[in-house]
Amino acid sequence: MSRREAFGNVTAPLPWEAEAGTGIQRTIAPTDLWREFLRGGYPELVAQPGRDIHPWHAGYTQTYLERDMRSLRQVGDLTQFQSFLRALAARSGQLLNLSTLARDLGVAVNTAKAWLSVLEATHQIFIVRPYFANIGKRLVKSPKIYFADPGTLSHLTGLRDPDHAAAGPMAGCLMETAVLGEIIKTLTNRGLSPQVYFWRTAAGVEVDFLVQAGTKVIPTEVKKSATPRPAMATSLRAFQRDLGDRMGPAYLLHSGDGRPPLGSGVIAVGFAKL
Repeated sequence: MSRREAFGNVTAPLPWEAEAGTGIQRTIAPTDLWREFLRGGYPELVAQPGRDIHPWHAGYTQTYLERDMRSLRQVGDLTQFQSFLRALAARSGQLLNLSTLARDLGVAVNTAKAWLSVLEATHQIFIVRPYFANIGKRLVKSPKIYFADPGTLSHLTGLRDPDHAAAGPMAGCLMETAVLGEIIKTLTNRGLSPQVYFWRTAAGVEVDFLVQAGTKVIPTEVKKSATPRPAMATSLRAFQRDLGDRMGPAYLLHSGDGRPPLGSGVIAVGFAKL
């Protein structure tokens, strides 16, 4: 479920769609935010806030990702597929090199590709592809992989504690996963086909997500910090210079609650108000 569904406000606009105010207009304490990420958005966990999430996610992985995938793709070595899932989760939010992943796991590239395609078709992962425009720079071609649910990602990477999640190496990816999921689910629930990309130059300048909104492209950077600073918007400004009038306002989504000034053309929005 999207957060809009969970909180009963499915018509709330995304920040770049609203002239005044943004999103679902909630506030949330930092620890509760990361606890929400660990919990995820599956209906049973949303409807039963007292439910222990750890056995639930373990059972979900066992019954769906393992049993159903084994049936769909005739996965012969279940242990190998479990290793594939966890290795993919560890690479979430990074450029995906399928050949390297397959080699590290000792499986054929075609096998890894087949497993990946079924995970995408059954909505367990999102594949975010690079954005191409005639901007005179050489852009990378490898896609990025994100799990559809931050709770699934947390389970597969062994995250159990919200404070550890917020301070650990997966914090940025976990928040990106939650942001991407909210955008895609919000647009999908309207009957739209979400067009979300990322932008990265060969020199490593990167914007996390580019959302196609009509004729405009909305650049969105995700930061785990609760106190964003103007320096965090450097990549957004680089993209603004390259794309010019083809882009809409730039957004920096953070884990805090305020809207600190980040300079002309960049708007800070707390995740709780996405």
